[in-house]
Amino acid sequence: MAIGLLVAASLAVVGLWWPIFPTVLITLCLLAFFRDPERRIPTERSAIVSPADGKVTSVHQLDHYAPLGGPATCIRIFLSVFDVHVNRAPCHSRVESVHFQPGAHHNALKPASAKKNESNLLILCHPTRPERVAAVRQVAGLLARTIVCVAREGQIFQRGQRFGMIKLGSTTELYLPENCEPKPVVQPGQHVHAGQSIVAYVSGHQ
Repeated sequence: MAIGLLVAASLAVVGLWWPIFPTVLITLCLLAFFRDPERRIPTERSAIVSPADGKVTSVHQLDHYAPLGGPATCIRIFLSVFDVHVNRAPCHSRVESVHFQPGAHHNALKPASAKKNESNLLILCHPTRPERVAAVRQVAGLLARTIVCVAREGQIFQRGQRFGMIKLGSTTELYLPENCEPKPVVQPGQHVHAGQSIVAYVSGHQ
């Protein structure tokens, strides 16, 4: 914001009025992109909340998801440039590991991007027991060039707590292991909000 105002003021001083409007507009767009509104976090014990704002593009089953060691349910969320890009923890959990994977920057709406794009994977386990309860994968997109993640191994997260963001359009994937008996309550096309929208219910956790 400071840079935008400084540039606009400098243009006004030298008499270049026509670039002021686009400069202010771009500054406002960037401010909107980096917004981080407070959210009302659900308190239902078995609820899993969305890790990202955006549109649900897929809810599907995997016969085997290696990071969780077995079958899992995947909920994939696409974030446009107009969505809030702050990521939040889907449940009360402990960070078992964080894995960054370099990669490409294909359009996040294309299926190939899920495997080839730069990504960051958080494996989450029960706060006091060793079993894995979820995995969250931040995936860069065509415009997204920076994945931010402040989560560290051993860190405890409360449901809805912020852990990072993906700058500009991207995808966030939530994986729930089959042994938690996940019951998704969202469907493709539905818009969700990080930390606030319940996307599934599980048993034996939270």
